[in-house]
Amino acid sequence: MVFHGSDVLREIVGASTNWKDHQQALAERASLSQNLAKSQDELPAKTMKDSAIEAHLPLGTQPALREKYLNYHNSVRFGRILEDLDSLAVLICYSHTWNEELQRSPLSIVTALVDQIDMRQNIIFPDCDIKFTGHVTWVGKTSIEATMHMSQVLFSNVLDATFVMVARDPENKRAAFVNPLKLEGPEEEAIFHQGEVNKTRRVELSTASLLKVAPTAEERTLVHSLFLNTLDTRTVSFRSRVLPPNSMWMEDAKMKGLEICHPQERNIFNRIFGGFLMRKAYELGWANACAFAGGRPTLVAVDDIVFRKPVEIGSLLLLSSQVCYTEGIHIQVRVHTEVLDPLTRQHNTTNVFHFTFRVEKDIPAIVPQSYGESMLYLDGKRHFDETMRSQG
Repeated sequence: MVFHGSDVLREIVGASTNWKDHQQALAERASLSQNLAKSQDELPAKTMKDSAIEAHLPLGTQPALREKYLNYHNSVRFGRILEDLDSLAVLICYSHTWNEELQRSPLSIVTALVDQIDMRQNIIFPDCDIKFTGHVTWVGKTSIEATMHMSQVLFSNVLDATFVMVARDPENKRAAFVNPLKLEGPEEEAIFHQGEVNKTRRVELSTASLLKVAPTAEERTLVHSLFLNTLDTRTVSFRSRVLPPNSMWMEDAKMKGLEICHPQERNIFNRIFGGFLMRKAYELGWANACAFAGGRPTLVAVDDIVFRKPVEIGSLLLLSSQVCYTEGIHIQVRVHTEVLDPLTRQHNTTNVFHFTFRVEKDIPAIVPQSYGESMLYLDGKRHFDETMRSQG
Protein backbone atom coordinates (compact mmCIF):
# COMPACT_ATOMS: atom_id res chain seq x y z
CA MET A 1 0.00 0.00 0.00
CA VAL A 2 1.04 3.63 -0.46
CA PHE A 3 1.81 4.96 3.00
CA HIS A 4 -0.75 7.40 4.42
CA GLY A 5 -0.25 6.52 8.08
CA SER A 6 -2.22 9.27 9.81
CA ASP A 7 -5.30 8.88 7.58
CA VAL A 8 -5.52 5.13 8.21
CA LEU A 9 -5.03 5.56 11.97
CA ARG A 10 -7.78 8.19 12.18
CA GLU A 11 -10.20 5.71 10.61
CA ILE A 12 -9.18 2.95 13.05
CA VAL A 13 -9.81 5.01 16.19
CA GLY A 14 -12.47 7.38 14.82
CA ALA A 15 -10.44 10.51 15.47
CA SER A 16 -11.60 13.89 14.24
CA THR A 17 -9.75 15.60 11.40
CA ASN A 18 -11.03 18.98 12.59
CA TRP A 19 -9.26 20.50 15.59
CA LYS A 20 -12.36 22.33 16.87
CA ASP A 21 -14.26 19.01 17.06
CA HIS A 22 -11.60 17.21 19.12
CA GLN A 23 -13.47 17.41 22.44
CA GLN A 24 -16.55 15.76 20.95
CA ALA A 25 -14.40 13.07 19.33
CA LEU A 26 -12.70 12.32 22.65
CA ALA A 27 -16.07 12.08 24.39
CA GLU A 28 -17.27 9.62 21.76
CA ARG A 29 -14.15 7.49 22.23
CA ALA A 30 -14.73 7.29 26.00
CA SER A 31 -17.81 5.12 25.32
CA LEU A 32 -15.55 2.48 23.73
CA SER A 33 -14.23 1.47 27.18
CA GLN A 34 -16.96 -1.15 27.38
CA ASN A 35 -15.20 -3.04 24.57
CA LEU A 36 -11.93 -3.44 26.48
CA ALA A 37 -10.89 -6.92 27.60
CA LYS A 38 -10.91 -7.60 31.36
CA SER A 39 -7.84 -9.82 30.98
CA GLN A 40 -5.46 -10.91 28.25
CA ASP A 41 -6.97 -14.41 28.35
CA GLU A 42 -10.17 -13.02 26.81
CA LEU A 43 -8.34 -11.99 23.65
CA PRO A 44 -7.53 -14.35 20.75
CA ALA A 45 -3.85 -14.98 20.02
CA LYS A 46 -2.52 -13.39 16.84
CA THR A 47 0.41 -14.46 14.67
CA MET A 48 3.26 -12.32 13.42
CA LYS A 49 1.76 -12.57 9.94
CA ASP A 50 -1.46 -10.94 11.21
CA SER A 51 0.41 -7.68 11.85
CA ALA A 52 2.76 -7.82 8.85
CA ILE A 53 2.63 -4.61 6.80
CA GLU A 54 4.35 -3.48 3.62
CA ALA A 55 4.04 0.22 2.78
CA HIS A 56 5.57 2.29 -0.02
CA LEU A 57 6.71 5.90 -0.08
CA PRO A 58 6.71 6.87 -3.79
CA LEU A 59 9.49 9.47 -3.76
CA GLY A 60 10.69 8.40 -7.20
CA THR A 61 7.33 8.81 -8.91
CA GLN A 62 5.77 11.73 -7.01
CA PRO A 63 7.88 14.91 -7.22
CA ALA A 64 5.49 16.88 -4.99
CA LEU A 65 5.95 14.35 -2.19
CA ARG A 66 9.70 14.25 -2.78
CA GLU A 67 9.89 17.99 -2.11
CA LYS A 68 8.63 17.41 1.45
CA TYR A 69 11.43 14.90 2.11
CA LEU A 70 14.33 16.57 0.30
CA ASN A 71 17.19 18.22 2.21
CA TYR A 72 19.78 20.65 0.88
CA HIS A 73 22.35 17.86 0.45
CA ASN A 74 20.03 16.24 -2.13
CA SER A 75 19.30 13.42 0.26
CA VAL A 76 16.24 12.52 2.32
CA ARG A 77 15.45 14.33 5.58
CA PHE A 78 15.83 11.64 8.20
CA GLY A 79 13.51 13.51 10.54
CA ARG A 80 10.68 12.81 8.09
CA ILE A 81 11.59 9.11 8.13
CA LEU A 82 11.34 9.12 11.94
CA GLU A 83 7.80 10.46 11.63
CA ASP A 84 6.88 7.69 9.18
CA LEU A 85 8.44 4.97 11.36
CA ASP A 86 6.45 6.17 14.36
CA SER A 87 3.17 6.08 12.41
CA LEU A 88 4.00 2.67 10.94
CA ALA A 89 4.79 1.20 14.37
CA VAL A 90 1.39 2.34 15.67
CA LEU A 91 -0.34 0.92 12.57
CA ILE A 92 1.42 -2.45 13.01
CA CYS A 93 0.21 -2.64 16.60
CA TYR A 94 -3.37 -1.79 15.62
CA SER A 95 -3.19 -4.57 13.01
CA HIS A 96 -2.16 -6.98 15.76
CA THR A 97 -5.00 -5.94 18.08
CA TRP A 98 -7.73 -5.39 15.47
CA ASN A 99 -11.15 -6.87 16.24
CA GLU A 100 -13.19 -7.31 13.06
CA GLU A 101 -16.44 -7.23 15.04
CA LEU A 102 -15.82 -3.61 16.08
CA GLN A 103 -15.97 -0.57 13.81
CA ARG A 104 -13.41 1.31 15.93
CA SER A 105 -10.58 0.17 18.13
CA PRO A 106 -11.08 0.91 21.85
CA LEU A 107 -7.32 0.98 22.36
CA SER A 108 -5.13 4.08 22.44
CA ILE A 109 -1.76 2.81 21.25
CA VAL A 110 1.12 5.21 21.90
CA THR A 111 4.90 5.10 21.60
CA ALA A 112 6.65 4.19 24.85
CA LEU A 113 10.20 4.17 23.53
CA VAL A 114 12.43 3.75 20.52
CA ASP A 115 14.69 0.87 21.46
CA GLN A 116 17.09 1.12 18.52
CA ILE A 117 17.39 2.39 14.96
CA ASP A 118 20.49 1.12 13.14
CA MET A 119 21.51 2.68 9.83
CA ARG A 120 22.76 0.17 7.25
CA GLN A 121 23.49 2.75 4.52
CA ASN A 122 24.95 6.25 4.69
CA ILE A 123 22.54 7.88 2.26
CA ILE A 124 18.84 7.68 1.43
CA PHE A 125 18.22 8.55 -2.23
CA PRO A 126 15.44 11.11 -2.80
CA ASP A 127 14.57 9.92 -6.31
CA CYS A 128 13.98 6.26 -5.40
CA ASP A 129 10.83 4.82 -3.87
CA ILE A 130 11.12 3.66 -0.25
CA LYS A 131 9.65 0.41 1.02
CA PHE A 132 8.78 -0.11 4.69
CA THR A 133 8.06 -3.58 6.08
CA GLY A 134 7.40 -4.61 9.65
CA HIS A 135 5.45 -6.73 12.10
CA VAL A 136 5.00 -7.42 15.81
CA THR A 137 8.01 -9.30 17.24
CA TRP A 138 7.20 -9.45 20.96
CA VAL A 139 4.13 -8.93 23.16
CA GLY A 140 3.67 -8.42 26.89
CA LYS A 141 0.34 -7.97 28.65
CA THR A 142 -0.10 -4.30 27.71
CA SER A 143 2.96 -3.59 25.55
CA ILE A 144 4.04 -4.53 22.03
CA GLU A 145 7.42 -4.52 20.27
CA ALA A 146 7.28 -3.68 16.55
CA THR A 147 10.30 -4.22 14.33
CA MET A 148 10.56 -2.45 10.97
CA HIS A 149 12.91 -2.41 8.00
CA MET A 150 13.35 0.22 5.32
CA SER A 151 14.79 -0.47 1.88
CA GLN A 152 15.30 1.16 -1.52
CA VAL A 153 15.84 -0.26 -4.99
CA LEU A 154 19.59 0.23 -4.88
CA PHE A 155 19.98 -1.34 -1.42
CA SER A 156 18.29 -4.34 0.12
CA ASN A 157 18.28 -2.70 3.54
CA VAL A 158 18.69 0.94 4.59
CA LEU A 159 17.77 0.72 8.27
CA ASP A 160 16.35 -1.53 10.98
CA ALA A 161 14.15 -0.10 13.73
CA THR A 162 12.63 -1.44 16.94
CA PHE A 163 9.86 0.47 18.72
CA VAL A 164 8.00 -0.43 21.92
CA MET A 165 4.37 0.66 22.09
CA VAL A 166 1.89 0.57 24.96
CA ALA A 167 -1.88 0.11 24.86
CA ARG A 168 -4.09 2.41 26.91
CA ASP A 169 -7.84 2.79 27.37
CA PRO A 170 -9.83 5.04 24.97
CA GLU A 171 -9.13 8.12 27.14
CA ASN A 172 -5.42 7.26 27.45
CA LYS A 173 -5.66 7.11 31.27
CA ARG A 174 -4.78 3.51 32.15
CA ALA A 175 -3.17 0.43 30.65
CA ALA A 176 -5.20 -1.95 28.49
CA PHE A 177 -4.61 -5.58 27.55
CA VAL A 178 -3.41 -6.61 24.09
CA ASN A 179 -3.70 -9.88 22.18
CA PRO A 180 -1.08 -12.51 23.01
CA LEU A 181 1.30 -13.64 20.27
CA LYS A 182 1.09 -17.11 18.75
CA LEU A 183 4.51 -18.29 17.57
CA GLU A 184 4.77 -20.44 14.46
CA GLY A 185 8.05 -22.27 14.10
CA PRO A 186 11.64 -21.94 15.39
CA GLU A 187 12.35 -18.72 13.47
CA GLU A 188 9.50 -16.84 15.15
CA GLU A 189 10.49 -18.32 18.53
CA ALA A 190 13.99 -16.91 18.02
CA ILE A 191 12.56 -13.49 17.09
CA PHE A 192 10.34 -13.49 20.19
CA HIS A 193 13.30 -14.54 22.36
CA GLN A 194 15.24 -11.53 21.06
CA GLY A 195 12.33 -9.37 22.21
CA GLU A 196 12.70 -10.87 25.69
CA VAL A 197 16.44 -10.15 25.57
CA ASN A 198 15.72 -6.55 24.56
CA LYS A 199 13.33 -6.15 27.49
CA THR A 200 15.87 -7.57 29.97
CA ARG A 201 18.59 -5.29 28.61
CA ARG A 202 16.36 -2.23 29.02
CA VAL A 203 15.60 -3.16 32.63
CA GLU A 204 19.32 -3.66 33.37
CA LEU A 205 20.24 -0.31 31.79
CA SER A 206 17.51 1.46 33.76
CA THR A 207 18.65 -0.17 37.01
CA ALA A 208 22.26 0.89 36.40
CA SER A 209 21.34 4.46 35.39
CA LEU A 210 23.73 7.12 36.64
CA LEU A 211 20.66 8.99 37.88
CA LYS A 212 20.16 6.13 40.37
CA VAL A 213 23.55 4.57 41.20
CA ALA A 214 27.21 5.61 41.31
CA PRO A 215 29.52 5.00 38.35
CA THR A 216 31.52 1.77 38.23
CA ALA A 217 35.11 1.69 39.48
CA GLU A 218 36.36 1.79 35.88
CA GLU A 219 34.17 4.80 35.12
CA ARG A 220 35.33 6.64 38.24
CA THR A 221 38.93 6.09 37.16
CA LEU A 222 38.11 7.48 33.71
CA VAL A 223 36.50 10.61 35.19
CA HIS A 224 39.49 11.22 37.45
CA SER A 225 41.84 10.78 34.50
CA LEU A 226 39.89 13.40 32.55
CA PHE A 227 40.12 15.72 35.55
CA LEU A 228 43.90 15.24 35.91
CA ASN A 229 44.38 15.95 32.19
CA THR A 230 42.89 19.41 32.65
CA LEU A 231 44.84 20.51 35.74
CA ASP A 232 47.23 23.41 35.32
CA THR A 233 50.65 21.94 36.21
CA ARG A 234 52.00 25.42 36.97
CA THR A 235 49.75 25.72 40.01
CA VAL A 236 48.97 23.48 42.95
CA SER A 237 45.21 24.04 42.68
CA PHE A 238 42.16 21.90 42.01
CA ARG A 239 40.34 24.90 40.57
CA SER A 240 42.84 25.91 37.90
CA ARG A 241 41.79 24.04 34.76
CA VAL A 242 43.37 24.06 31.30
CA LEU A 243 41.79 22.73 28.14
CA PRO A 244 43.99 20.01 26.54
CA PRO A 245 45.01 20.37 22.86
CA ASN A 246 42.44 19.37 20.22
CA SER A 247 39.65 19.48 22.81
CA MET A 248 36.49 21.41 23.60
CA TRP A 249 34.77 22.04 26.91
CA MET A 250 31.40 20.31 27.08
CA GLU A 251 29.86 23.63 28.07
CA ASP A 252 30.78 25.00 24.61
CA ALA A 253 29.23 22.09 22.68
CA LYS A 254 25.52 22.61 23.19
CA MET A 255 22.62 24.03 21.23
CA LYS A 256 19.06 24.99 22.20
CA GLY A 257 15.71 25.31 20.46
CA LEU A 258 12.08 26.19 21.13
CA GLU A 259 8.86 24.95 19.55
CA ILE A 260 5.34 26.28 20.05
CA CYS A 261 3.14 23.18 19.76
CA HIS A 262 0.38 23.97 17.29
CA PRO A 263 -2.66 21.77 16.47
CA GLN A 264 -1.15 20.97 13.04
CA GLU A 265 1.35 18.64 14.76
CA ARG A 266 -1.23 16.70 16.79
CA ASN A 267 -1.64 12.93 16.72
CA ILE A 268 -4.89 10.99 16.51
CA PHE A 269 -5.41 11.49 20.26
CA ASN A 270 -4.95 15.27 20.08
CA ARG A 271 -1.56 15.31 21.73
CA ILE A 272 1.65 16.31 19.94
CA PHE A 273 2.70 13.58 17.49
CA GLY A 274 5.70 11.61 18.79
CA GLY A 275 7.23 11.53 15.32
CA PHE A 276 7.22 15.35 15.25
CA LEU A 277 9.10 15.41 18.57
CA MET A 278 11.65 12.94 17.20
CA ARG A 279 12.10 14.97 14.01
CA LYS A 280 12.71 18.21 15.91
CA ALA A 281 15.10 16.53 18.35
CA TYR A 282 17.02 14.83 15.52
CA GLU A 283 17.36 18.05 13.52
CA LEU A 284 18.66 19.95 16.56
CA GLY A 285 21.04 17.10 17.43
CA TRP A 286 22.30 16.97 13.84
CA ALA A 287 22.88 20.75 13.81
CA ASN A 288 24.72 20.48 17.14
CA ALA A 289 27.00 17.74 15.78
CA CYS A 290 27.52 19.70 12.54
CA ALA A 291 28.57 22.88 14.38
CA PHE A 292 30.80 20.91 16.74
CA ALA A 293 32.60 18.96 14.02
CA GLY A 294 32.73 21.74 11.43
CA GLY A 295 31.38 19.37 8.81
CA ARG A 296 28.37 17.33 7.79
CA PRO A 297 27.67 14.41 10.17
CA THR A 298 26.14 11.10 9.10
CA LEU A 299 23.70 9.31 11.38
CA VAL A 300 24.88 5.93 12.66
CA ALA A 301 22.15 5.03 15.14
CA VAL A 302 19.28 6.24 17.31
CA ASP A 303 18.73 4.50 20.61
CA ASP A 304 16.84 4.58 23.88
CA ILE A 305 14.34 7.35 23.14
CA VAL A 306 11.97 7.34 26.10
CA PHE A 307 8.58 9.08 25.97
CA ARG A 308 8.08 10.08 29.59
CA LYS A 309 5.08 12.39 29.29
CA PRO A 310 2.71 13.40 26.50
CA VAL A 311 3.05 16.92 25.12
CA GLU A 312 -0.18 18.89 25.00
CA ILE A 313 -1.33 21.20 22.21
CA GLY A 314 -0.23 24.78 22.99
CA SER A 315 2.80 23.74 25.03
CA LEU A 316 6.11 25.59 24.92
CA LEU A 317 8.61 22.85 24.12
CA LEU A 318 12.23 23.54 25.07
CA LEU A 319 14.90 21.42 23.38
CA SER A 320 18.49 21.24 24.61
CA SER A 321 21.16 19.35 22.66
CA GLN A 322 24.56 18.43 24.08
CA VAL A 323 27.59 16.71 22.57
CA CYS A 324 28.39 14.44 25.51
CA TYR A 325 30.97 11.97 24.18
CA THR A 326 33.38 11.60 21.28
CA GLU A 327 35.52 8.68 20.16
CA GLY A 328 37.52 8.58 16.94
CA ILE A 329 35.27 9.98 14.21
CA HIS A 330 32.07 9.42 16.22
CA ILE A 331 29.96 11.97 18.09
CA GLN A 332 27.39 11.04 20.73
CA VAL A 333 24.62 13.64 21.14
CA ARG A 334 21.95 13.79 23.84
CA VAL A 335 18.81 15.89 23.30
CA HIS A 336 16.63 16.68 26.30
CA THR A 337 13.13 18.07 25.81
CA GLU A 338 10.88 19.63 28.41
CA VAL A 339 7.60 21.47 28.55
CA LEU A 340 7.45 24.91 30.14
CA ASP A 341 4.20 25.97 31.75
CA PRO A 342 4.22 29.77 31.33
CA LEU A 343 1.70 30.23 34.17
CA THR A 344 3.52 28.25 36.86
CA ARG A 345 7.00 28.48 35.27
CA GLN A 346 7.42 24.77 35.97
CA HIS A 347 9.58 22.60 33.70
CA ASN A 348 8.63 18.96 33.08
CA THR A 349 10.85 16.56 31.13
CA THR A 350 9.00 14.85 28.28
CA ASN A 351 11.72 13.04 26.31
CA VAL A 352 15.40 12.19 26.20
CA PHE A 353 16.96 11.31 22.82
CA HIS A 354 20.31 9.70 22.02
CA PHE A 355 21.94 9.99 18.58
CA THR A 356 25.24 8.60 17.31
CA PHE A 357 26.84 10.45 14.37
CA ARG A 358 29.97 9.92 12.30
CA VAL A 359 32.09 12.50 10.43
CA GLU A 360 34.84 12.02 7.88
CA LYS A 361 37.39 14.25 9.59
CA ASP A 362 39.25 14.69 12.86
CA ILE A 363 37.10 16.09 15.64
CA PRO A 364 38.00 17.60 19.01
CA ALA A 365 37.67 15.53 22.15
CA ILE A 366 34.85 16.61 24.44
CA VAL A 367 35.94 17.43 28.01
CA PRO A 368 33.62 17.73 31.03
CA GLN A 369 34.36 20.17 33.85
CA SER A 370 31.70 19.61 36.52
CA TYR A 371 30.57 16.36 38.13
CA GLY A 372 27.21 16.64 36.34
CA GLU A 373 28.97 16.97 32.99
CA SER A 374 31.12 13.96 33.86
CA MET A 375 27.95 11.90 34.37
CA LEU A 376 26.69 13.08 30.97
CA TYR A 377 30.03 12.01 29.50
CA LEU A 378 29.78 8.53 31.04
CA ASP A 379 26.15 8.16 29.98
CA GLY A 380 27.11 9.12 26.43
CA LYS A 381 29.94 6.58 26.49
CA ARG A 382 27.55 3.87 27.63
CA HIS A 383 25.15 4.62 24.77
CA PHE A 384 27.99 4.75 22.26
CA ASP A 385 29.43 1.41 23.45
CA GLU A 386 25.97 -0.19 23.30
CA THR A 387 25.50 1.10 19.72
CA MET A 388 28.85 -0.28 18.63
CA ARG A 389 28.04 -3.68 20.19
CA SER A 390 24.63 -3.85 18.49
CA GLN A 391 26.19 -3.08 15.11
CA GLY A 392 28.65 -5.90 15.53
